Amino acid sequence: MAGNAAVLEDGSLISRLDRKLLKLEQVLALVSGLAVFSLMLLAVVSVGGRNAMNAPLPGYVDWIEQAMPLIAFMGIAYVQRDGGHIRMDIVIGALRGRALWLFELVSVLLILVLMLALVWGSWSHFSRSFDFAAPLWSRDSSIDIGLPIWPAKLLAPVAFSVLCLRLLLQAWGYGRAMVLGLDTPAAVPLIQDAAEQAAAEAEALSGHDNDAIGGQG
Repeated sequence: MAGNAAVLEDGSLISRLDRKLLKLEQVLALVSGLAVFSLMLLAVVSVGGRNAMNAPLPGYVDWIEQAMPLIAFMGIAYVQRDGGHIRMDIVIGALRGRALWLFELVSVLLILVLMLALVWGSWSHFSRSFDFAAPLWSRDSSIDIGLPIWPAKLLAPVAFSVLCLRLLLQAWGYGRAMVLGLDTPAAVPLIQDAAEQAAAEAEALSGHDNDAIGGQG
């Protein structure tokens, strides 16, 4: 299941690197959100054109295919940073201290191995599609309006590479916590129970209300 997590920050090197990487992850997540919004606009244009002038948007399916990697992959590292991916917490939820950090470290390293393989495979898939000597640098294109496919294929290794950086940072954080015996290490998602989640949400809502009152004054 997906846990509710908090990431602590301090003045350590790993925390500073975490915040720098977070900025990049937030940009990629924003791009992913804009892609979703763009697809909504394309749907409105296509359906409106079909109903009003019997002229739907040309290549609507092609544009959807191009946007799918933006939606599916660009926010993956941002979600990993906050511990939002689906996972089973039955065993890990019962662990504490160094045993917990060891299990978290092993799981992150296993994910990292998988993602490195996916980076290699997705880059090879992109390179087969890209050619400087071809029109639009593309060896293949979409079926309807002939959009080059290599930009969409490039998004996968880029997003997976950012995720690999996040996993390396988390492996460092878990390893550091295990060696030093830390209870609340920085730069890794710390799973919150229901009470902690409620307190965090109440604090966030309180800050929002204070900002609104200050704006009115």
